[in-house]
Amino acid sequence: MQEKNIKSLSFGCRLNALECEKIKNMIANHVDTAVIVNTCAVTAEAERQSAQSVRRIARENPNVPIFVTGCGATRNPSLFQKIPNTVVVSNADKMKSTPYIDGLAKINQDGKIIKFVHEAPELSKQFIQIQNGCNHKCAYCVTRLLRGPAVSFPYSEILADARAAVKNGFFEIVITGVDSASYAYRDGDKVLFISDVCEMLLRDVPEIRRLRISSLDPASPQIFKIIDLIHRDNRMMPHLHLSMQSGSDTILAAMGRRHNADQVRKIVSVANGITVSWDIICGFPGETDELFRETLDLAREVKPIKIHAFPFSPRPGTTAAVMQNQIPRNISKERVHQITDLANKNLSEYMATQTGKTVSCLVENNNIGRTPNDIDIIISGSPIPPRTICDIRITGIKNGQFLGEKVL
Repeated sequence: MQEKNIKSLSFGCRLNALECEKIKNMIANHVDTAVIVNTCAVTAEAERQSAQSVRRIARENPNVPIFVTGCGATRNPSLFQKIPNTVVVSNADKMKSTPYIDGLAKINQDGKIIKFVHEAPELSKQFIQIQNGCNHKCAYCVTRLLRGPAVSFPYSEILADARAAVKNGFFEIVITGVDSASYAYRDGDKVLFISDVCEMLLRDVPEIRRLRISSLDPASPQIFKIIDLIHRDNRMMPHLHLSMQSGSDTILAAMGRRHNADQVRKIVSVANGITVSWDIICGFPGETDELFRETLDLAREVKPIKIHAFPFSPRPGTTAAVMQNQIPRNISKERVHQITDLANKNLSEYMATQTGKTVSCLVENNNIGRTPNDIDIIISGSPIPPRTICDIRITGIKNGQFLGEKVL
């Protein structure tokens, strides 16, 4: 029997990488050699990079089936259909085997993978998807248009994934989805929410030693139940990533977001001992210097230790793409630098308070660990196997990372 050689490449969110692995397993009985590319369309640059990579893979590996799916392929299928030996599968069909099998009949299958330098690094934590899609109508977001309405997965499936993860040696699990905070699944007479899922997983899979949520909508009341669970169970990691997008109430309203600055202040006020990080869009239409300063001021006040900031990218089909008062790209990029510098300052101030403390860390690759607050720590001494969870004493700080040593 020919050995399977199925490679994958994902762009954008962690959910795409997780879906790639599921697709690989799904088609393994039908094809021996193939490349799967899960594309992104959250920005024009992400879409361009996706297409550029597919063209390169096709050029370097002639006659190898290339399955292209994801948001980029769904929004602009013709961009990828022109590339030799590709099969384009929309988001609606990506988790069904039929489009892949049917596509094989239309392309060559006698090639070998000659060059593929895109392998993802081996992970020390397991991501588990609990839902897909989104029901909200944020003005800038093309993802909701491409992934469709929110669908929550049965707890039985989530539980099975968690049990499989610990059986395979993963003791940190990260819950993910397009809009994880919106999770709502009717189980008999009860509706389960994301806080219920977390609490039930910790109960039903006691081998889980660390549980995280990848991102949360600040408007969700579930955040306060998650905070309570973090305070009650130390297996819930004390860090929240909030999909903020702005700290200005004026811009948040224009974006169609459902939270405001005061709600974020309330979250931080009750999240004692819990760090936060943000996503921020810089240069949304109508964002004056004064309104951007409101975001900076809020970041100085509540001190997120990390901010994933990126310039606004108008996506066709969204309300924001045709709004007046579009901000020049150079100004958006400068604002990204400003708020990133502020986040780095917040991180440095927080890290300075942690020196000398002992924290439980998940060791990843090359003796680099991850603290409960999602900060890298370089561990001195003998090599520690990846996926190990151990106590590390923080001895110093270097280039935005902790230095530490294993507690014997």
